[in-house]
Amino acid sequence: RVQLVESGGGSVQSGGSLRLSCVASGYRIRDFCMAWFRQSPGKQLEAVAAIGGGGTKSYTDYVKGRFTISQDNAKNTVYLQMNSLKPEDTAMYYCAARRGTCARSSSLYNYWGQGTQVTVTS
Repeated sequence: RVQLVESGGGSVQSGGSLRLSCVASGYRIRDFCMAWFRQSPGKQLEAVAAIGGGGTKSYTDYVKGRFTISQDNAKNTVYLQMNSLKPEDTAMYYCAARRGTCARSSSLYNYWGQGTQVTVTS
């Protein structure tokens, strides 16, 4: 059974940093595309970053240079290092997985975690 469990969220001041973790079980992350999405109240779910099984990374424009996605295959864990956080980064962050190549659309991801809340105060 595939399961994703996120952690690492919290409340931080503007300019601060957080590192989110997503531990996967039931499959090997190196065989999947792993991605982070986020959703703010009243807004649609949006892609943040993704990493393919071969290590290829992609980021949405508004986090480039501030966020870094990485994976540890030995721990079957994906991370999202978030630096220079802004109030507009406040959202529930979700880890997601899909077989094959990465995609931007959330509808193409088969597996989801329960989410971890990130709150950035000004």
